[in-house]
Amino acid sequence: MANRRSRVGRLTGMAKLGANVASQVAFSRARSIFASAERKDELNRDAEIRSAKEVAERLGSMRGVMAKLGQMASYVEFGLSDGASGSLESLWDSMPPMSRDLVDEVIVGELGAKPEDIFEIWDPEPIAAASIGQVHRAMTKDKRAVAVKVQYPGIRETVGADLANVKMLSKMMALAFPNMNTDSIAEEIRKRLSEELDYRLEARNQSFFYDFYRDHPFIIIPAVIPEFSTELVLVSELATGVRFQELLDQDQEQRTMAAETIFRFVFRSLYRLLAFNGDPHPGNYLFQGDGRVVFLDFGLVKRFTHGEMDVFERMIKAMVLDQDPRAFRHAIIEAGLISEGSPISDDQIREHFESFYATVMQDAPFTMTREYSQQLIKHTFDTSSPVAKYIDVPDAFVIIQRINLGLYALMSKLGARRNWRKIAEEIWPFMLGEPSTELGELEAEWLRADKGF
Repeated sequence: MANRRSRVGRLTGMAKLGANVASQVAFSRARSIFASAERKDELNRDAEIRSAKEVAERLGSMRGVMAKLGQMASYVEFGLSDGASGSLESLWDSMPPMSRDLVDEVIVGELGAKPEDIFEIWDPEPIAAASIGQVHRAMTKDKRAVAVKVQYPGIRETVGADLANVKMLSKMMALAFPNMNTDSIAEEIRKRLSEELDYRLEARNQSFFYDFYRDHPFIIIPAVIPEFSTELVLVSELATGVRFQELLDQDQEQRTMAAETIFRFVFRSLYRLLAFNGDPHPGNYLFQGDGRVVFLDFGLVKRFTHGEMDVFERMIKAMVLDQDPRAFRHAIIEAGLISEGSPISDDQIREHFESFYATVMQDAPFTMTREYSQQLIKHTFDTSSPVAKYIDVPDAFVIIQRINLGLYALMSKLGARRNWRKIAEEIWPFMLGEPSTELGELEAEWLRADKGF
């Protein structure tokens, strides 16, 4: 027992030390963080984008929606070769950057002055460049180290053109899934992706998560700096940590602790905040060790109603806890996943949906493997299933499929092994089980101290 307490004590100390670096350190520490802007691998300036027109003409096929699809293809087990998926990894955070003049143009238009005049220190080299914007390091006049995300000018038109083609995707899906309201699915995707273009909305989303997870021992949300944040510019505390590829080089326990943190964040947010941060791809995290993870992107957030969450909970109870196929059938009928008169048996329904609950079906350790992820992707799009042609996908289930398509693929890359059932029972509001891991003990202590749970 003493050893267990000492381990938890060490974790608590390290967690407090690592949390919210940019906001908690002195000016000298902030300067040292900023000094890391001398990048190891500087982005190629020859490839920079010099005008809004170039965004559409030269990179229209790489930015926006197409970049999102490329990001997913780089880590979701669609059956691509390692070389093919690896070649797409630059879409995580290393797309060709904007020219300095173009960045200045956006910031002047949004904040009224050049970045060198607004900030005490400004690094013109981006530290990340992805599908909708790029990120720079800076230091405010009051000595706060910050990350400045600048949206590509003209990206709205590029994304708008992509989203106009979502209707074509809808028609293709309808051929494979005739019972599915594919127009509704396409509209839900369009709405969510369109929201990513408004950094003011993203700032509100990020602040919403930050307020809840403030002082959490291992989930770190950078605070938004509202006075510098606009529709096209988003400024947050500067966070530190290694990228996903560097995490893959660490030992298995470090990878598993990081995966557990992401799992806890996703499902704690879903069941406690009724919100899902719907873009779980490797470029959206920084890893600080011993389970501490920084969550970076809040552009695609889906909010749920209490009624929708009640249905999710009934589905879990029927499938996982009670293992009652009849009750599960009633739950998914209420959810709108199948219609009342669908000519399929309760057992066929159970067999079809059981794969999505595999991680928590048994009270035992479960290893997230590449084979599991591949099987789950294949099953999701399997049109040969006797159940598939009777399935519809209501709005509440569209974006949350990123759990099956994205989250589990990410955790499979990490080879994470835990008793996910026990961890889920800690989080499910109808269970609220005792802590089952060291991170669980830290989180339980935080919940008691900060939330009164």
